[in-house]
Amino acid sequence: MLPPEHPPLPALTRAEGELIDRYLDAVDLLGRINPARPGDTYRALRAAQALVAKAAELRDALALMHHRGESEMSSPTLARALRVLDGERRTARVSLPPRSDS
Repeated sequence: MLPPEHPPLPALTRAEGELIDRYLDAVDLLGRINPARPGDTYRALRAAQALVAKAAELRDALALMHHRGESEMSSPTLARALRVLDGERRTARVSLPPRSDS
């Protein structure tokens, strides 16, 4: 039995694809840094160090879009791309975990 097929990515410009990739890279690192999640300080430190470079890459992707005249982001299309790339699960790691009232 084959695994379920994921929906196709929407058509994106190269700059939009780069933006999505760099955004998710930064989100993954922020999830590793999140102090409300279990983990050790060394792992969080390494993620914070890597975040500096990823933030610069994210800035560069946005600057490229701006310089190319892509002044508006197509939010529905970019949101669809994020969902296809497991963005909901990945961004959830940045937020606070559910409260446990024990």
